[in-house]
Amino acid sequence: MNVSVIGSTGYTGNELVKIIAKHPYLEISCLTSDNYAGKKYSDIYPPLKNIVETEIISNDWDYVSDNSDIVFLCLPHAASQKAAAFFHNKGKLVVDLSADFRIKSKEIYEKTYNVTHNYPNLLEEAAYGLTEIYRNEIKQSKLIANPGCYPTSVLLAVYPLVKNELVDQKYIIADCKSGVSGAGKKLTEKTQFCEVSDDFKPYSIFSHRHGPEINAWLNEISADARVIFTPHLLPMIRGIESTIYCKSDKNEDKIRQYLKEFYRDSFFVRIMENGVTPRIANVSGTNFADIGVFKEEDNLIIVSCIDNLLKGASGQAVQNVNIVMDFDEETGLI
Repeated sequence: MNVSVIGSTGYTGNELVKIIAKHPYLEISCLTSDNYAGKKYSDIYPPLKNIVETEIISNDWDYVSDNSDIVFLCLPHAASQKAAAFFHNKGKLVVDLSADFRIKSKEIYEKTYNVTHNYPNLLEEAAYGLTEIYRNEIKQSKLIANPGCYPTSVLLAVYPLVKNELVDQKYIIADCKSGVSGAGKKLTEKTQFCEVSDDFKPYSIFSHRHGPEINAWLNEISADARVIFTPHLLPMIRGIESTIYCKSDKNEDKIRQYLKEFYRDSFFVRIMENGVTPRIANVSGTNFADIGVFKEEDNLIIVSCIDNLLKGASGQAVQNVNIVMDFDEETGLI
């Protein structure tokens, strides 16, 4: 299958290129970037010298469409709307790594991102690409909205518990931490080395855009569910750790066993044994999500760790393509 990556030189684009380069059934066709058009990809990312020597082109959508079966969109939020509609109308399998199709409600999307959504019909058509939860919808779709990194970490941990009423749905607190790559490649004052190093801080309290995404999907299964979500910036490159506080009258072993059963056919979700704490170091550079369960009296703590650039973005995107194309789910990811 011929694959193109629109916006290939950002962090998620680079991770996609690395995965596609080793995937047995996918072949790189076009890599685009307006900033680096005319350069070889390995000039931008020297570790890929002799591996990916493809010349980067500008964002010529017609050319990309003529040479692609699958198109990954690694564009800023709002910029993906028109691109997704264009390639979808051309009959391509589109995987959008922006937020433009993650939230079904046009009103919630527009309030959250402060832009107009011009393709509400595609909001309904897009499948939410949280692989382990929405496999059936993903398999039948030609437009996949890849989830945000924080929502992936949080929803994999709490969605099954909310769905089966194993926790108090009105009391869920997600205390989440991410490496700086989660902010993207574009430099800002807040992500400069001197601002991040030797520090640890929350940001976007009650205003982070992933909060409405998390709650929108939990509200699909429970109108009462609400997560209070607070992100923090870690002085490291990659990885997410989410400590999620809940109330539950269920036995700890029962909750752990239920999660194991829920994810029994999910290779990339690993439920930790009693007393084992997930660590970012154990998932960094992988497509795994590690989830641990801890309980004292009615206080339940779920710990969830992922690599924000892989399971939280590019790895999950390829996992979704594997499902649509009927490849083994882990192809190219281990």
